[in-house]
Amino acid sequence: MAINWTDVQIEQIVASVMSQLKGESPAIKDEYNGAGYNGKKYIGVFEDMKDAIDAAESGYKAIRAMSLEEREKIIAVIRELCRKEAPTMARLGVDETKMGRVDHKTAKHMLVADKTPGTADIVAQVKTGDYGLTLTEMAPFGVVGSITPSTNPSETVICNSIGMIAAGNGVVFNPHPNAIATSNYAIDLVNRASAMAGGPRVLVSSVVKPTLDSANVMYKDPRIKLLVCTGGPGVVKSVLSSGKKAIGAGAGNPPVIVDDTADIRKAGKDIIDGCTFDNNLPCIAEKEVFAFASIADELIDAMRANGAYLISRSDADTLARVVLVEKTNPKTGISSKIVNRDCVGRDAKVLLEKIGISVGDEVRCIICETDFEHDFVQHELMMPILPIVRVKDIDQAIDLAVRAEHGNRHTAHMHSKNIDNLTRFARAVETTIFVKNAPSYAGIGFGGEGHTTFTIAGPTGEGITSAKSFTRLRRCVLAESFRII
Repeated sequence: MAINWTDVQIEQIVASVMSQLKGESPAIKDEYNGAGYNGKKYIGVFEDMKDAIDAAESGYKAIRAMSLEEREKIIAVIRELCRKEAPTMARLGVDETKMGRVDHKTAKHMLVADKTPGTADIVAQVKTGDYGLTLTEMAPFGVVGSITPSTNPSETVICNSIGMIAAGNGVVFNPHPNAIATSNYAIDLVNRASAMAGGPRVLVSSVVKPTLDSANVMYKDPRIKLLVCTGGPGVVKSVLSSGKKAIGAGAGNPPVIVDDTADIRKAGKDIIDGCTFDNNLPCIAEKEVFAFASIADELIDAMRANGAYLISRSDADTLARVVLVEKTNPKTGISSKIVNRDCVGRDAKVLLEKIGISVGDEVRCIICETDFEHDFVQHELMMPILPIVRVKDIDQAIDLAVRAEHGNRHTAHMHSKNIDNLTRFARAVETTIFVKNAPSYAGIGFGGEGHTTFTIAGPTGEGITSAKSFTRLRRCVLAESFRII
């Protein structure tokens, strides 16, 4: 059954979580979990990471004994609950993290429910020949340890859970500390679905208060056979340094090229639609534009017609000083600019207010013309701020776009009808996702073909992850037999 909470009740849940983390209220315990929020117990959420791993290991043993058909029944109920409770999770996510938009987060949950591959992704391979038959099957790793972000918290938990369960794994999560309530709600949802479908009551697990210490416990536990991390460069680096098999989905800074053959009106709309989706929180979203000088004015007009607000270069510099802050490394004494977390995922209207500009709700994106070296081009902001750099030709556009992408090989976009230009950029930028003539979210199946994921593993090469990404290959050989031709 879906839980139809009111806005007030959702706010109370978030407040309860926050007070609990400050030690103001005791956790509610039962034999399965160590946390209860606003009178509702979250199944599979424990005080201690070792207890969470114990539960995930039990879940793995149970799911391993189940058939693919039985796993798919669990996944079907996860999808059903995800659709029903998408608005609740969306609102909970915005209230807790202060990032993104409820309507867009609701759409992302629907996307996860509809387009995350299940057990159909687990396909065996058979080879026969003069020397018999060889069967190669996709087997589970066992217990998977998963790090999830604050930008797409419940979406990532549910998407990963579907794929990892389809592969036959148990899962223990260490969610981002800024999205505990939302992430653990999704973990509870998965466990409710498992119980409803006849699976184990705790199939995936988590902790009340995820920290670096709880993550380190997860990294070091010998029962964790695979680590999957969706997050910033620091946490991805720590996972890849664990000594275990790891899948890392890191940061990006996706560039967009618009050449003089593009449908400019459509390009302007598509770019703004993609850039502003959930206030630019998806790592695939458009972050900077390189527009041919001959069409730049027309492109800016098209963007303004679709909810973009053009600010001056001086206002852009002022805004940059607000959304980026200086931080000094205590060990090296070196200062660098980092993103102001209070600005990430905020509405364009809110960001403009910070520099004294008042606009209406119709404004959904801030655009500005800058040079290539501007901070807005060089830093992934995850805000509806879009710098536009004029270029003279395709050579300069590709050169600057590749440099702005910083070798992340994550995502890039281009609007063009010139096949040669599209091909040249795709080859030069080498990104995991390359979107042509569409908003960025088409790259994860929203308005485009193909499955979806919120774990895009560029650093480790798995790409658009799915159930098969969370398997290991096992071979069975029957020599000199069972070939019938």
